Amino acid sequence: MTTSSSSPLISKAQLDHLNKALSDLSPEEIIRWAIISFPDLFQTTAFGLSGLCILDIMSKLELPKGLYKDSFHPIQLVFIDTLYHFPQTLDLVEKVKEKYPEFELTVFRPQNCDTEEDFRKKYGDELWEKDQLKYDFLVKVEPLERAYKTLNIKAVFTGRRRSQGAARSQLPVIDIDETMGVIKINPLVNWSFDDVKSYIEKNHVPYNDLLDLGYKSVGDWHSTVPVKEGEDERSGRWKGQVKTECGMHQTSKYAEFLKKEITTEVTREVTTRATNEVS
Repeated sequence: MTTSSSSPLISKAQLDHLNKALSDLSPEEIIRWAIISFPDLFQTTAFGLSGLCILDIMSKLELPKGLYKDSFHPIQLVFIDTLYHFPQTLDLVEKVKEKYPEFELTVFRPQNCDTEEDFRKKYGDELWEKDQLKYDFLVKVEPLERAYKTLNIKAVFTGRRRSQGAARSQLPVIDIDETMGVIKINPLVNWSFDDVKSYIEKNHVPYNDLLDLGYKSVGDWHSTVPVKEGEDERSGRWKGQVKTECGMHQTSKYAEFLKKEITTEVTREVTTRATNEVS
């Protein structure tokens, strides 16, 4: 399936047809179909349980030899390092690299920042408290957009599931990020948290140590807490806030934010220039 640089060449009718055809397939079948169908397919992952399941399933699939690049699996992994991940998350990244060496992993960070200290120097302390939208854009949305452009990504696997609730409750197998021009395939869309956890345990897949401490969905250390018995899986993310997504899957919202930021900056420059000319 061919895509353009700006948006996937897939009509609504095609999308509806594919979602209907794929809705009753197993994750293995969906993953195999996607790998064969999309030449510029990647997996974007924060190494949560769902993403780890997808990775392990991919590692066990028998695929046409022509898809492999030297000794590497045809699907590359993309990890967005916000610089505020828990140490346990970064430890997990190393464990994954060791267990699945056939998968190339590319890491993207906030622009021109390699450490948390770099980010603080540029944007001040606790930006997430002062301007959550700007923080999410800088550490997640912009690096993801840069990853899409740098690697020429046209389609991605995501670990999103309907059982995660909120905006994900009506999630199809395939959806499109119109802002980024990327097709998103959600092979575990029908799985529950227990399904995912059971797969991890049965297949001895490495996972985040924080899950043994009551966490179910792990994000940045400053905005993630353990989940109580009976609470929704993602209720530990942004506790006490209305938001349920970090921005990676709501890019149109951040495109509007960027427009406002650019407009504000241009207005500031024009005002400064006019003031200087008058003086």
